[in-house]
Amino acid sequence: MVPDTLTQTGFDFLQSVSWLVVAAGLVLAVIYLTRLWFRKGLRFGVCRCETRMDGKTVIVTGSNTGTGKEAARDLARRGARVILACRNARKAEKAAEEIRKSSGNGNVEVRVVDLASLSSIRDFCSHIIRTEPRLDVLVNNAGFSPILRGRSNTCFCPRTETTDGFELMFGVNHLGHFLLTNLLLDLLKKSAPSRVVIVSSGGHVLVQEIDFNDVNFRHNFSPTRAYRRSKLANMLFVRELAKRLEGSGVAAFSLTPGYVATSRMKNQTLSVGMLVWGTAATLHRWLYGKTPLQGAQCTIHCSVADGLQSGQYFSDCKPTDPAPQARDDEAARRLWELSEKMVGLSK
Repeated sequence: MVPDTLTQTGFDFLQSVSWLVVAAGLVLAVIYLTRLWFRKGLRFGVCRCETRMDGKTVIVTGSNTGTGKEAARDLARRGARVILACRNARKAEKAAEEIRKSSGNGNVEVRVVDLASLSSIRDFCSHIIRTEPRLDVLVNNAGFSPILRGRSNTCFCPRTETTDGFELMFGVNHLGHFLLTNLLLDLLKKSAPSRVVIVSSGGHVLVQEIDFNDVNFRHNFSPTRAYRRSKLANMLFVRELAKRLEGSGVAAFSLTPGYVATSRMKNQTLSVGMLVWGTAATLHRWLYGKTPLQGAQCTIHCSVADGLQSGQYFSDCKPTDPAPQARDDEAARRLWELSEKMVGLSK
């Protein structure tokens, strides 16, 4: 019979070994994840173009934070006159002051525009046309995300409408920029060679088509599907825009910034928290996500690089083929005509 002391000693030994195995596993996991985090930057595209932008004017929507702010900062460093087109004047002015100091360029201005309001867009464009003699680059960066981040939870947004009655993500991400771009086209043509840069998303591959019978998602609303559809609309918009601008000296590009951590809609909340989803998303963002500066590189590249072909789609500063549904010429034409009617550019 084994003495109790020997039994206890064996148990203590096995327990110690178990804890050592667990500790070793945790250490190895931390080493692996940290290595993966450091190596992730090697996969990201970087704009290495040294083009100066002295004497040129750039408008960047949604540029008081995130990738838009970093793109605006880079363009200011290149000597451009940069206009931050944002809906929150206080936050935009704070960002503008920061950009002025960090870039050494005092020619950074704030202009208020709410892309969820067609009248606000028209007022903004009227002011720009009256006061700006040129426009060399229009960066359509602003966007409404389906993810809402509160202080204690992460959740999805409910169906919401713009002031003109459009589903919010389709209205802001597509229709707002559609109207803004069209109203500023004459100024862009006057300043040619010039360009329009639209920040889309790789998520466009996950939606098969635009449902022209329900673009406002009045039925079967899904926040992620609505967001992806708005980004597919961005792609189709650029495709049709590039065709219509042939010979004008104005080029149009679309891009995906990649998976970037931003603070969009952080002050909004929803009743049901998603703790598990939020934890997984945070870990995924840490391992695979980009910083705002990394995410801005493709926007900067499309704004300044030479030799780009109008209508191209970029990822990590390289042209790439979008999903087949984003190359559908008939859908692009149909969306353009519908969008014209929705924003009042045609009857």
